[in-house]
Amino acid sequence: MTKLCLKSLILSVGNKTLLHDLSMTINKGERWGLLGKNGAGKTSLLKCLAGILSPKGGSILLDSIPMKDYSRNQLAQHIGMLFQEGLSSLPATVLETVLLGRHPHHRSLIEDSLTDLQMVDSILGELGLETLKERKLHTLSGGALQRVSIALLLAQDPKIFLLDEPTNHLDIAFQVRLSHILTKRVTQTSASFLLATHDINYANQFCDKLILMLENGKPIVGDKQQILTEENLSQAYNCKIEKFSKEDSFIFYPA
Repeated sequence: MTKLCLKSLILSVGNKTLLHDLSMTINKGERWGLLGKNGAGKTSLLKCLAGILSPKGGSILLDSIPMKDYSRNQLAQHIGMLFQEGLSSLPATVLETVLLGRHPHHRSLIEDSLTDLQMVDSILGELGLETLKERKLHTLSGGALQRVSIALLLAQDPKIFLLDEPTNHLDIAFQVRLSHILTKRVTQTSASFLLATHDINYANQFCDKLILMLENGKPIVGDKQQILTEENLSQAYNCKIEKFSKEDSFIFYPA
């Protein structure tokens, strides 16, 4: 199963160093969260791991092979990304758009297989999009468009999911539903994910391991119990973050 290994990664945008000397491994079946204030480099890191941006230094290995040695099609079979900016206004239907996720796995460029069509129909049903599959993208609400983006990623069926603010435009009920869908993928297929979010409590509830990005470019990486402290979070967000505990649960909030 796919394993992503970062060794002494350095990531810069312009003259600003976003990350310095990041070393970590995402193993199969792991649920990672990515936290940090606006401009800390969360989206840039995800794009780097997706092969869209190049690091300034260090290396990224996918199953012990340098990522740069993979073709785009090979990489898409292993790593998929949900972009924060969402889908562009393509002149396409929901069904046509979600079927694009199957292209890295196609043996034929002429037509979609029955297996692909059945898989996509199942995903549309799972995300409550079955009644919208013939709708054009530009006619959809923001929440429906986000669900289409998630469906497209699920259809791609990667082994590593990179998710940039996946709860954007989703109501609370569907945020919970999304967490169950992704957790099922991790459990049933030994997939893994890295999820960037501004919601500390969502990351605490949903993830086991965290990357906390700091302004000095030196992230804190580890199990969430080690990362989620008032001191670490206050440093990362440049404001006082406190922890409220009740029985076996707790939440973080700005003081």
